Amino acid sequence: MLVMLASTFPAATMRAQSAEAPSVPMVHQGGDWVREINGALAGARNLRVKVDMGSVIVRGGGSEIHYVVHSRSHTSSESEARKQLDAYKVTAYVHGDTAWIIADWQGRRPKKFSADFVINVPREVELAKIDSDGGSVDVEGIAGRAEASTGGGSVRVENVGGSASADTGGGSVEMGAIGGDVAAHTGGGSIVVRSAKGKIVAETGGGSIEILSGQQDASVETGGGSISIRQCSGKVTAQTGGGTIELGDIGGSAEINTGGGNIRLTSAKGAVKAETGGGGIELYGVPSAIAETGAGGITVKLVNNGGERAGSALETSAGDITVYIASDVGVNVRASIELASGHTIHSDFGEVQVNTEGGPWGPKTITAEGKVNGGGPLLKLRTTTGDINLRRSSR
Repeated sequence: MLVMLASTFPAATMRAQSAEAPSVPMVHQGGDWVREINGALAGARNLRVKVDMGSVIVRGGGSEIHYVVHSRSHTSSESEARKQLDAYKVTAYVHGDTAWIIADWQGRRPKKFSADFVINVPREVELAKIDSDGGSVDVEGIAGRAEASTGGGSVRVENVGGSASADTGGGSVEMGAIGGDVAAHTGGGSIVVRSAKGKIVAETGGGSIEILSGQQDASVETGGGSISIRQCSGKVTAQTGGGTIELGDIGGSAEINTGGGNIRLTSAKGAVKAETGGGGIELYGVPSAIAETGAGGITVKLVNNGGERAGSALETSAGDITVYIASDVGVNVRASIELASGHTIHSDFGEVQVNTEGGPWGPKTITAEGKVNGGGPLLKLRTTTGDINLRRSSR
């Protein structure tokens, strides 16, 4: 038996409708007691859902707002199950231009209870704002904005014309085909953004972050997970407490920091700053770079890609430094190896003069200076113990 609750009153009025009517039966299903409530509301520009518990699914595409609520009591006692199902009150109403669906406990919340909400709305909805104290949230197919919040479940937002935000106490976040800005936060789960036309801000207490495509700036931070950004048209800021960072094609500048993982960048149109406490750094296709690692090698390829040229400085305490320099990139080289015993500076450029200080048995320092391709911004290279390689690059 289904209970249909329709709202056809004027938008200026507010009329609450109790969906937990005593006449709604419950059925015994798979060892649990289940109650299903089915209702409808007149179309509204905004949707607000606020539930004390339960997963929420919102789908765009209908002509009105239609909802189905499944409440489930995981107890063998029929009387106890009825008491629990009656205590979880579902109310639906329209107030002004906003449709509300609210579910809250009348008294103490039982442990063996679950609920899920499936809500169909017109695609033209301007805002869908969903709040659940503990279930997953899934929103797809609306033209406006989506705001999803849960105390601990996962969040998925897909095919949204406006901006989208997601906040969860510890679950994963997945977003795709977002027409505006993206804001994603989780206390410890992973974050995936497949595509966004606006700015991206993603933060997690310890999970991984993956961005496939962003059309504006991106700022991502994780307490210790890995970071992967395949493509971003704007500026990128990426920080992790200890994971690896891999960036693909970046249309602006990049600031990259990890407490101890490796860093790899395919290309960037702007200046790059990269720092790691102990991993290797690889930066390819950049106009300039500031890179530092506590104990790893550094490889950089300097190119003239139309980005603003500036000075570069590469430094490692224990590792080799290799720089590939394109033929249309001019730099002034200044390089040094502080503890050079067993190490040297290799250069494909005759203009770079290499000098050695110190005897064969004592501490030895090797330095190099010179103009490459007519000179230009300063390229400063320093390693405490390791080789320095200056190589020609065809591009």
